[in-house]
Formats: sequence, structure tokens, C-alpha cells
Amino acid sequence: MKELAYLNKFFYKYSWRLVPGILFVIISNIFGVLPAQVIRVAFDLVTENIGVYQLFAGFNRQSMIYDVFGSSLLLFGILVLVLALLRGLFLFFMRQTIILMSRHIEFDLKNEIYAHYQLLSLAFYRRHNTGDLMNRVTEDVSRVRMYLGPGIMYTINTVILFILVIYAMLTVNVRLAIFSVLPLPVLALIIFYVNNIIEHRSEKIQQRLSGLSSFVQENFSGIRVIRSYVREGFVRKKFANESDDYKTQSMALARVQAVFFPSMLLLIGLSNVITLYIGGVEVMKGNITPGNIAEFIVYLNMLAFPVISLGWVTSLIQRAAASQKRINEFLHQKPEIISPVAPNHKVNGKIAFENVTFKYPDTGITALKNVSFSVNPGEMLAIIGRTGSGKSTIANLIMRMYDVTGGQILVDDKTIPSLNLDNYRSQIGFVPQEVFLFSDKISHNIAFSADVLDMPRVEQAAKDAAVYNNIIELENGFDTFIGERGVTLSGGQKQRVSIARAIVKQPQVLIFDDCLSAVDTRTEEEILSNLGRIMYGKTSIIISHRISTIKNADQILVLDEGQIIEQGTHDNLMDLKGAYYDLYEKQLLEEEQQM
Repeated sequence: MKELAYLNKFFYKYSWRLVPGILFVIISNIFGVLPAQVIRVAFDLVTENIGVYQLFAGFNRQSMIYDVFGSSLLLFGILVLVLALLRGLFLFFMRQTIILMSRHIEFDLKNEIYAHYQLLSLAFYRRHNTGDLMNRVTEDVSRVRMYLGPGIMYTINTVILFILVIYAMLTVNVRLAIFSVLPLPVLALIIFYVNNIIEHRSEKIQQRLSGLSSFVQENFSGIRVIRSYVREGFVRKKFANESDDYKTQSMALARVQAVFFPSMLLLIGLSNVITLYIGGVEVMKGNITPGNIAEFIVYLNMLAFPVISLGWVTSLIQRAAASQKRINEFLHQKPEIISPVAPNHKVNGKIAFENVTFKYPDTGITALKNVSFSVNPGEMLAIIGRTGSGKSTIANLIMRMYDVTGGQILVDDKTIPSLNLDNYRSQIGFVPQEVFLFSDKISHNIAFSADVLDMPRVEQAAKDAAVYNNIIELENGFDTFIGERGVTLSGGQKQRVSIARAIVKQPQVLIFDDCLSAVDTRTEEEILSNLGRIMYGKTSIIISHRISTIKNADQILVLDEGQIIEQGTHDNLMDLKGAYYDLYEKQLLEEEQQM
């Protein structure tokens, strides 16, 4: 319950629903207990009136007694029906308060978790896989909701019903009350034990089902590879094995449930037999009436469901506590990147790295070592180097996806940590190395940064990214749905749509992180020419592995193992005949061989 204590703030928030809900539980149970007493009176009335009716056999008064008897039974029947309707009405109110409260808390909790996810840094997402993050905001929250709604509702209902029923039974006959409820604790223990087995096996089934779903999803995604390597038969056998494991776990659960329910009915039936036997003895002694036996049987049947639900509720609470613990692990994580409360700053585009060192917190790899450079507004900075040299790390640090380990980064002579992060990032256009497009219309993907769809700007951005002609050739043009992760587009088209998404922001700083790799040379030149016009007076940072992309830059940085080994213009670096010159000669030779 320590983990579930986190939810107490929501109970305070929705106490205006919880308190009436508890009141409705009490009232509904009072109306639930009263019919048993009405049945007792009716049963005793039947016993007495049968004797009186037989006593007046052959007399005219016998028909009058029959009429009174019939009217009394009808009255008692109507009274039981009215009490049942009243109980049903307050049960409805109970669900409308407590269950709706749980749905409101579920909504608040999901939004709180999602909002917290948004605050956590990129390092957090590198440490955790997407499936785990999704599971905590969906499956775990659903389990917590079951505790907040049905769990609390049935717990309160069980406690109040037990108090009312046991009190009513004890006031009638203590001996009969004790013997009647003897099997119920045994039933509760069996239910708790079996419920744990069912829960354990249900978890295994869920894991198997999750594995089966992941297997199917992965193989459908890689169907081209499977067919190319003629592995359909192999995959089919693996799927059969996965399905067989799922079937085995499901059959094990079915066997437990097959034993569980008959055992439960047996113990409830045993309670009724004990009640009839001990009650009959007490009637013969004159301690109770036959109506009391009928009353006790009604009470026992009323207690049966709460006892059965006791194990279920316990299981719900255990599952909810485990899920809330998983949720709390993330909610208690502090964001590594914190935006200060600072006035908005209009970025001019001057960026300076001063002895910047950076080590990735999740891997411990030092990506940059004492890197220093500066770029002024209106300039194009190019960064080139081998894979793993730290190029993308510079882009991530400029975007403040991470904070530097050593040194500092200045933007317009202000340190990045001192800038309002949302305002700062809104003025930067970033095209990542790994292009990500949403399963939506092309126009919505390009206009992702805007709250309102401005089609003229979207179309112009598409023209500047040299993708306009490709889009209008599609059947629905800009209204074409591009599928999950842009699967319906080619690699070059995805890159250019991603570039258009950055351009449409009209940013003060534009960062290209090796995003022209799938674009042919002619299209690349068109895009770079358009960028020169669009980014006039603004800062451009282009990361690439192709010298043809960056040779016209105002400044080129050559990185190797996290350090700047050469720096200057294309001509200056060629004159040095160092690493840049060697890379240029190698790429030139490769192009000649391809021709």
C-alpha cells in the first residue's frame, strides 16, 4: 500500500465523488439486508396461517382467513420488490460516483505520466524501450484504475455488508451465526490461494500473447526479407511453436478454473446445509422460528459474493501496487534538462563552443573532447568526419537535448542553460539523421511545427526542399497519407519532406544532420541553392559525410574521435593536404569508379 499512497492526492481531489459513493454503498446494503427480515416475517406468517386455516376447516371464516393470508403475502412480495428496486437504484448511484471517480483519476494519471515523459531528457529514452514506456501509461494505469474503481467499491461494499449481515445474524442466534459462517473463511483462503495461481498463470499468458504479437508484427514488417530469403516455412514453424506455448499456458489456466468454481459452489452449499441442520435443532429447542432459517439462508447467499470477491479484490490491489510501483519509478525521475523561468529571447544565430567536453550518461562514451569553434549569423558551418566522430553529438548539444559535461555553449553570448528552452527550440529548424514522419497527411507532416495549416507556406517549403513535384504526382497530393514512419515514400522523399518540415518554421538556425544521404547530387545542389536564399542572414549548420555537400560552406570542421583535427574553408583545407584532402580524393575516386 506504500506505493499506492501516491494516489491519495487524487482521492482528496475527487472526495466530492468518493464520499457520496461510500454513503450510497451503506444505503444500498441497508436495503439489501432488510428483505431477509421481511422474508422471515413472511415465512413465519405462512407457518402460523397454515395452522389457523386448517383449524377453521369447514367454517365460513376459512375463506376470509385465506383472503387475508393471500393479501399479506402479496404485500410482503411487493415490499421485497420495492426494497430490491431501491437497492438497485443506490447501487447505480454508487457506480456512478466511485467508478466515474476512477475514470477521472485514470485520465489525470495518464496525462501526468505523459506530461512527465515530455520533460525527461533524450538519455532517458535511450535507456528505455518504447514498449516499456507505452506499457506503463496504458496497461499499468489500467491496473491501477481497477483498484481505484472496482477494487475500492467492492472493498467498501464487502466491509459494510459483512458488518450489517453478521450483526443481524448475531442478534437472531449466536450459535447458528457461528456455525453458518464457518466454511466462509476456508472459502476466502481457497479463493486467495487459487486467485494467486490464476494471476500468475494469467501473467504468463499475457507475456506469451505479447511475445506472439511482437513476433507477428516483426515478421509482417520484415515480410520482404523473409520472402527474399525463402524463409516462409521456417517462420511458420516458429509461429506454430509460439502459438503452442500460448495454448499450453491457456490450458493450464483453464484446468485451475475448472477446479476452482465447483469448489466454491461446494463450500457455499455446505454453509447452507449447516444452517439447515443447526437451524432445525434450534427450532426444535424453541430458540428460533422457521422464518429465521430462511432469513439466515438469505444472509449466507448475500455473503457468498463478497467472500468470493475478497480474493479477487486482494489480487487487484496486489496488481495495482506492482503497477503503481513501476509508474512511480518514472514519475520520481527528475528531468536532467530543466528549462529556466526566463524571458523569451530572439535568437540571432551566433553560436560558440568553448572547450566543450561531453560524455553520454547512459553509455559513458566520451563523444567530444575540448571542442571549440564559433559561427556567426549569416554563415554556413559544415561538420564532416568519420562515423562516431561526434558530429551528431554537436547537433544534439546545440538543440540542448543534453547538457555538456565540461565547457560551455553560448548562443548570442548567452549560455544555453540560461535560455527558455521552448522559446529557443522554436527558433531552430532541425533535420535529424534518422528521419521520422508521422502516420498522417503529407501536409500535416510538413506543417508539424505550426498550430494552423498554412498551405501556401507548406507548398513553398516543399518546393524549397525539392519534393513538391513528387508530392503533386501522388493521387491525393498533399492530402496523401504516408503510412507509419512514412513507409509509402522512398528514402529520398522522406528526407526531403523532413527538410520541408524544418524550412516551414522559417528558423533562425537550421541544422542538417546528414539528411541528404539518400538524395542524388542534382537534387542536393537544388536544395542547397534554395537554402542559401532562405537562410540569408541566418545560421546554417550542415553535418555530412559527403564533401560535395559542404564544400561551399563558410567554415568546415573536420572531426575525428571527438576532436577537431582540421578547421577552415574548403580551399584552405585542400591546401593543407591533411585528413580533409585525403577524404576528398577518396570520394572523388569512388565517384569516378561509379561512372
